[in-house]
Amino acid sequence: MIRIATDAGGTFTDLVGFDEVTGRIVLGKALTTPKDPSLGVLDTLSQAMADDVAASAIGFFVHGGTTVINAITERKGVPTALLTTRGFRDVLAIGRGNRPDLYNLQATPPPAFVQRHLRFEANERIDAHGAVRVPLDMADVEAVAVLLAASGVAAVAVAFLHGYANPAHEIQAAELLRARLPGVSVVASHEVSRQWREYERTNTAVLSAYVQPIVSRYLNNLGAALRQEGVTCPLHCMQSNGGLASFAASERAPLSLVESGPAGGVAGAVRVGQALGEADILYLDVGGTTAKCSLIRDGQPVLKPDYKLEWSRLDPGYPVQVPVVDIVEIGAGGGSIAWTDPHGAIRVGPHSAGADPGPACYGLGGAQPTVTDAKLLTGVLDPERFAGGRMRLDRARAAVAMQPIAAHLRCSIADAARAVIRLVESGMINALKLVTVQRGHDPRDLTLVASGGGGPMHAAELGRELGVRRVVVPRHAGLFSAWGMLAARPRLDLRRTRFLPVSPAMPDIARAVFAELQAEAAAHFAGSAARDMAFALAVDMRYAGQEHSVAVSVDPATLSVAGLMAAFHAAHRRAYTFDLPDTPAELVTFHLAAELDAPRVDLPLLAARGTVADARLGERAVLFTELPAPLSTPVYDRDALPPGAMLAGPALVEEATSTTLVLPDQTLQVDPHGLLVIA
Repeated sequence: MIRIATDAGGTFTDLVGFDEVTGRIVLGKALTTPKDPSLGVLDTLSQAMADDVAASAIGFFVHGGTTVINAITERKGVPTALLTTRGFRDVLAIGRGNRPDLYNLQATPPPAFVQRHLRFEANERIDAHGAVRVPLDMADVEAVAVLLAASGVAAVAVAFLHGYANPAHEIQAAELLRARLPGVSVVASHEVSRQWREYERTNTAVLSAYVQPIVSRYLNNLGAALRQEGVTCPLHCMQSNGGLASFAASERAPLSLVESGPAGGVAGAVRVGQALGEADILYLDVGGTTAKCSLIRDGQPVLKPDYKLEWSRLDPGYPVQVPVVDIVEIGAGGGSIAWTDPHGAIRVGPHSAGADPGPACYGLGGAQPTVTDAKLLTGVLDPERFAGGRMRLDRARAAVAMQPIAAHLRCSIADAARAVIRLVESGMINALKLVTVQRGHDPRDLTLVASGGGGPMHAAELGRELGVRRVVVPRHAGLFSAWGMLAARPRLDLRRTRFLPVSPAMPDIARAVFAELQAEAAAHFAGSAARDMAFALAVDMRYAGQEHSVAVSVDPATLSVAGLMAAFHAAHRRAYTFDLPDTPAELVTFHLAAELDAPRVDLPLLAARGTVADARLGERAVLFTELPAPLSTPVYDRDALPPGAMLAGPALVEEATSTTLVLPDQTLQVDPHGLLVIA
């Protein structure tokens, strides 16, 4: 059986296939087709089939990409309406009062995704304990349905106050709207979040409705195209929590795909860490459009339950209550454009040349200088062997595009290219520090795993700047997010808000709540052929009178008041440097993560082959950022390097999907699994 993973990124669409019988790896890479990403997926599948992969032999298929995040950031979702409790029509516009830019009195909240004239109210009220105070007025819902039928909306979100505690009114309203509005997507908040906080839950429901028709159409088109090609196996999506879900489940919960592609890379980094015997990994993925980084602690990715779309230092963004791997993302990739701002400073990104027209050196119509052009002009990239020789780079076009930057800086074109590289790496350093230094983690204790088409070109410099223990470049680095999807397992994250004071009765009540969540997870995975299901349980706790809480891991079998309070005090000290042992505490939200024990891609040992001399392709002049003149640098074919090979820098190691740069004062070793280890 062959397992296939595809990742549709901003610039390239990648495919990795793994033959479970022979261990053979099949690769595919094509330019992303933004108007219909499924076409790029089919292009990579055609490459795999040309490499003797039969559609009938494909027994597993997983897909990830940027469809959801692109629809939101580019505001290309569908016209959406909101039905909420009377008096809460403007909750989306009010948002939260804790502005990121605290002293900017002129700051304005980001615009809501639902315009005010499409926000409707119904008379009803349920309290925080789930008790019905005011029955739902179905006449109000009927009237809203009539208005919506004439409005032309394609999606409706239903979010009633305290719907997390008792969804009865949401269920009634959603059923009526679905009956009256055929063809309109209806999303009730309890279907996507059972957590408290009305603003965040309402925003989550609205954004789910906003993208659901887009995701449904995309996955249906992709599924139909795959079936037409003869792929008959179950189809899965990579989720933002680092796990897998079926196409059908992903259609129902589209926000679970918001960081789908990057989460695959994080799952792959966890697998690489296991091969290295490393539990703490700093992961970097530099693609054509963005650079993404994440921290892995104790062999597990860090999940953020309160993910904020488009958040920045000055912008509160849009909170969504879906578990997302903690990823910091910046607009710094191979296609990032270098430009001059109105004050005369040189900037790199966040705008990208993308796949169409792409960097100037692609010769596809791009005329602005990019990071890829800079790497070509400094000698890091080989114009003849780029992308395995499938694409020839035009150095002359890159030089023409870089000329305005050189003229502005009054330097040579090569020095301008070097300046562009310095600037983009400065942004990457800041992003890596956001997930390490600024969160209390010392990079010197970490191993940096670098992937993406651009990551290996920057990793040695970034690793030296941060002082990491070592830099590791995995095999098939340019396709690593797709490879990582094959290392992920089916996963479900459930969160349920229930306020419960710590008392002698608490353990029995908590066990009952966790039992409900486990039953829900078992029903979700019913019919799966996977062997076992593993659970990770936790609960958010806080002291009486506090607003925010901290997570505490829980084992229902040994749950006790004394044990839970001791764990809570310790977690509170780690988060806030103090605890309040004499203050009453309460449980707020119960967490359950369920993961199936399914087959995953392996990291096979690298077969013995020739010598280092056999892998040498020649030499190339490379202009390093810290040296005044180009340095003659040996170039090696990664696919020919034997296990245990040692190289002294400077060196370039080329493969079909990326190029690894080793600095003059560094060494590189090929480990038994074929990982490149730079120290």
